[in-house]
Amino acid sequence: MLDRLPDTPHPRLWLALFCVLLWLPGFFTIPPGDRDESRFAQATRQMVDTGDYVRIRLGDEERNKKPAGIHWAQAAIVHVLEATHLGGRADIWAYRGASFLGALLAVLACFHWGRALVGRRAAFVGAALLGSALVLVVEVHIAKTDAALLASITAAMGLMGAAYLAPAGFTARRAAAFWGALGIGILLKGPIAPMVPLLTGLSLFLMDRGWRNGTPWLRALRPAWGVPLMLACAAPWFIAIGIATEGRFFAEAVGDDMLGKVGAGGERHWGPPGFYVAIFGVTAFPAAFFVLQALPSAWAQRVQPPVRFLLAWAVPVWLVFEAVATKLPHYALPAYPALMLLAARWMLDPLATKPRAWLRWLAIAALWGVALVLPAALLVAIWLVDGSRVDVFAALALVAGVLLAVVVTREARAGRWVRAGLSAVILAIPFYSAILEGALPRIDAVWLAPRVAAALHRADPALPIPVPPGRFGIAGYHEPSLLFATGGATALLRDGTAAAAFLAETPGRTVAVSDRDETRFRAEATRFGLRPREMGLVSGINISRGRWLTLQLYGVE
Repeated sequence: MLDRLPDTPHPRLWLALFCVLLWLPGFFTIPPGDRDESRFAQATRQMVDTGDYVRIRLGDEERNKKPAGIHWAQAAIVHVLEATHLGGRADIWAYRGASFLGALLAVLACFHWGRALVGRRAAFVGAALLGSALVLVVEVHIAKTDAALLASITAAMGLMGAAYLAPAGFTARRAAAFWGALGIGILLKGPIAPMVPLLTGLSLFLMDRGWRNGTPWLRALRPAWGVPLMLACAAPWFIAIGIATEGRFFAEAVGDDMLGKVGAGGERHWGPPGFYVAIFGVTAFPAAFFVLQALPSAWAQRVQPPVRFLLAWAVPVWLVFEAVATKLPHYALPAYPALMLLAARWMLDPLATKPRAWLRWLAIAALWGVALVLPAALLVAIWLVDGSRVDVFAALALVAGVLLAVVVTREARAGRWVRAGLSAVILAIPFYSAILEGALPRIDAVWLAPRVAAALHRADPALPIPVPPGRFGIAGYHEPSLLFATGGATALLRDGTAAAAFLAETPGRTVAVSDRDETRFRAEATRFGLRPREMGLVSGINISRGRWLTLQLYGVE
C-alpha cells in the first residue's frame, strides 16, 4: 500500500490529508505563545479593531520590524471567520490560519514543481517529508511569518528550477508568477525571499561557468521587467508606511532589526557557525534520517542539472544563515524543500551512492534521539513545573516515538525506502498529537496570560475582555501574550509603586502585581491611604525569562 501511494491519482489530496492530520493537533488548543506569536497576533488584532492596515502597532507602540503582509493575511482570515461565525479576533488559532495555509501551499508547491526536478514519485515523498518536519509543524502552530514565507520561496524556487531545466519552454506567464511570488515574499519578510534565488543564481553561474556558457535560465526569467514587477508588488505599502511613520519604519526595520541580527545576536538569540547543522536532527525530524544519508550521493551527482539546482538552492542559503550571528531554529527553513527533494530522489534511486557507516549511524542516532529524548524531556519538564504530575500524553508520545523509530529503522535496513519515508510521516501523526494536543495545552504553569485573564474575569465579571482603557494594569509581567489575552489597552506598569499610583488614580481599577513588586506596592498603597483588596492569585513560570512568578490581583475596598 505505502509503496503504491506515490502513484496515487490524487497526490495533492493525500498530501493535504497528511498535513491536516500532522498539524491540526494543538492548533486550536495551545494558548498564545510568547513572544513572537502574541506580538504578531496582537498587532493584527489592533489592525482589525482600528481599521488602520498601514501602521503596525503593539499596544501604544509602533512595531517597525517586519512588513505588513502577514498581518493582512491574518486579518483577512479573521474577517472571513467572523463573517461566517466560525471564529473571531479573540481566538489565537484564527491568526495561525495564515501559517497553516502557508505551510500547506509550501508542501503542495514542493510536490508540484518538484516533479520536474526529481520525478513524480520522489516529489510526493519529498513533499510529505517536508510536511512532517518538526520545525514546520511548530511554525504552523505559531501565528507569524515563516510558514507563509516558505510558501512564496518554494513557489518561486520551483519556477526558477523549471527555467533552469527548460529555459526554452519557460513562458512569460511563469516568469511573472516567479517575480510575483518574490514580491509577496518581500511583503512578508523583506529581502529574505529574493535572497534565496539570488544566492542560487550566483551559485549556478559559478558552477556552470556562466561567463563562458551563458545563462539561458536568467534570460527565461525576464528580469528586465520582472524586477520592477517584484518591486511594484510591495512598493505601495512601503511608500505608505514611510509617509505614515515619517521614515521611522525603515530606520528601525533595516537599521535595528535586520542589520542588528547580522552582526550581533538579536534579542539574545546568538549562535555559533554550525548551529543549524548541530540541531538539524531535531528540526528536520523525522526526515533528517533520510537527508543525512542522501547528502553524499547528492554531492556525487552534482553534475546532473536537477541535483545541481537543488544543491545551489540549499547550500548557499544554509551557509548564509550559519554566518549570521542571530540564530533561531526556523531561519534555515527556506533550504528544507530542496533538502527533502534530494533525500527523496536518493530514496527512489536504486543506483545511488550508499552512505558510509558513520553517517548511517549518525542518522539512526538522530532518529532515535529525538523520538526518545523529546517526549522524555517533556515528561520530566511537566513533573518539575506542574506539581510532580506524570503526564499520560507525554508517556504516550514516548511510546509513539519508539514505534516510529523501530518501524523506520526496520524498513530502511530492508531497503524499502519509500515505505520507510511514508511510515515516518504517518507515525509522526500520533507522536505529534500526543505532544501538541495532549501534553502541551495542559501544562497550566507555563500559560500565565490566559490564567490572568480568567482570574480577572472571575474577580470582576462585569469587566469586559479585552479590557477598556484605564481599567486594568499590571506590574512585573509584560509579555505580549498578556496583551493578547486581556487587550492592547492593558497598562504595563513599571513597578509596584506605579501599580499603587494607577490604582489610586481612578475608582474601579484593578491591578496585578508580581511577588517581586509586592513590597513597594504595599508601601506606596499605604502612602496613598489605600486599602488594597485581594481579588485573585495566579502562579506559574514565565518561560520567556525562565523564572517562577506569582501575580496577585488587587482592587480597592
